[in-house]
Amino acid sequence: MRLERALDAYLRHVTIERGLSEHTVAAYRRDLAGYVDWLSEQGIETTDAIDPRTVTAFIADRAGADPPPAATSLARLQSAVRGWHRFLVREGIETADPTGRLRPPKAPQRLPKALTIEQVERLLAAPSADEPIGMRDRALLELLYATGARVSEAVSLDVDDLAYGDVLRLRGKGDKERIVPVGSYARAAVDAYLTRARPGLAAKGRATARLLLGARGAPLSRQSAWLVIRAAAERAQIDAEVSPHTLRHSFATHLLQGGADVRVVQELLGHASVATTQIYTHVSVDALRDVYATSHPRAR
Repeated sequence: MRLERALDAYLRHVTIERGLSEHTVAAYRRDLAGYVDWLSEQGIETTDAIDPRTVTAFIADRAGADPPPAATSLARLQSAVRGWHRFLVREGIETADPTGRLRPPKAPQRLPKALTIEQVERLLAAPSADEPIGMRDRALLELLYATGARVSEAVSLDVDDLAYGDVLRLRGKGDKERIVPVGSYARAAVDAYLTRARPGLAAKGRATARLLLGARGAPLSRQSAWLVIRAAAERAQIDAEVSPHTLRHSFATHLLQGGADVRVVQELLGHASVATTQIYTHVSVDALRDVYATSHPRAR
């Protein structure tokens, strides 16, 4: 099959059948388009002309770039290439998978950076509670910390997703739904926003079911939510880097430090594997060390 046609078939598969997010599909498209371009430069125009040596040469070429790519970027690239070739075999387009012996580089494990509880409290209190945008910002921040939601999940919330009392419905990766509890502080912030701010914002734009709205009444975007978090961090005078994932990291870390079971945290975060969640257990090593130092009779 021609390379471009095979690539289009795979991208339709991951979009429609696997239901991957737009962000993930865009990353696959970008990585695989670079692969197809490289293959064309080598005089390869059809998928049946690709063999293991071809794939190995491509990965080596990318790994030897100047500057060299991060291990995580190279691993993502290999994953995209492997997924494409496996798809071609499953669909009967090709009979052999040239990536069968391809091994991804080992990515360095980076521990998530979590805020302290005191920093989180300052961050949540940073938006003004006296004007509509401030009430919306506080509702967003409280929801992120109370539920561990990804920013993309938070901005995708509809008003009806809160119609369950003290729990919230989130739609995660692959459009998978999960129900998570919402604490009293977050619920109070959301109720204040719904009562005193959202009606005025909604009147400025077209009717929408989205919970969080921008200044002109349109649904709040991921980029705008990122700016809300950065602005709140600046107002709270937090020196640590605060990214869209920081409150999610802090949510998981503080739960584990408080004694929550890792599998419960896995469910709340929407992780498919507990191995993904277990990285947060390493963040709590300082707390374990403190408990040991104060509790064990021969610790000192």
